[in-house]
Amino acid sequence: MLFFRPRCLLATFLSLLLVAGTLVFSATTSAAESRDTLLNIVTYCLDIHASDYCHKCPSPRVESTCAKGHGCKETTEVWEETTAYVVIRDRKMCGCPKGFMHGLVIPRARISGVEDSQRPDGIWQIAWDAAMKRTGDEYNTALAVNPARLRSQDQLHVHIVRLRSDIRRHFNEGRIAIVRSLDEVWPVAAKKALAMNLKDYGVLVARQRGDGFLVLVEEGSPEKLYTSWTCK
Repeated sequence: MLFFRPRCLLATFLSLLLVAGTLVFSATTSAAESRDTLLNIVTYCLDIHASDYCHKCPSPRVESTCAKGHGCKETTEVWEETTAYVVIRDRKMCGCPKGFMHGLVIPRARISGVEDSQRPDGIWQIAWDAAMKRTGDEYNTALAVNPARLRSQDQLHVHIVRLRSDIRRHFNEGRIAIVRSLDEVWPVAAKKALAMNLKDYGVLVARQRGDGFLVLVEEGSPEKLYTSWTCK
């Protein structure tokens, strides 16, 4: 029969705690590093002819040679690009049936998010135009930006998604403003958030019946509360 001394058991227990702590630290570090994924994509992944492209780019474009052998979630599918913005497929589309849509519009300049004073007014029109090319469905399409505390990336990105079925009846009228031009979204949303005493907030944009767009300011994630953001 084998007997274990208390000191041996204590040493073994402490060793297991050390290993567990190391794993947790590594996972936390990796998660923190991943918050720059979108910034790295717009910085290193757009020009497939750039020097050392395959080494620098974390998610190569699907048409690049170094994308071969990589799956959907490990590659970047560019829908449109300009000198100021890029529109890409969100990884949430991977493995989804035909007809599901989730795109991202990202500025090529470093802009953190809704709280950034440099957030560009023109990003909303770029996103809407890209959405209409994909769906042509004005009334059921939405654009969304999440609050700083609820986002996974620290590079501004507008989600191109579809509204959840019959979700409009759940909109809180007190959180909505109407704009005629999409260039008005940021200042109008900021004014509404101030009136609601919100320092951090998300924004949902959808077509209004008739002229204009509704701008909904939300304390939670408008992407997850109001849209079909995932197919799973």
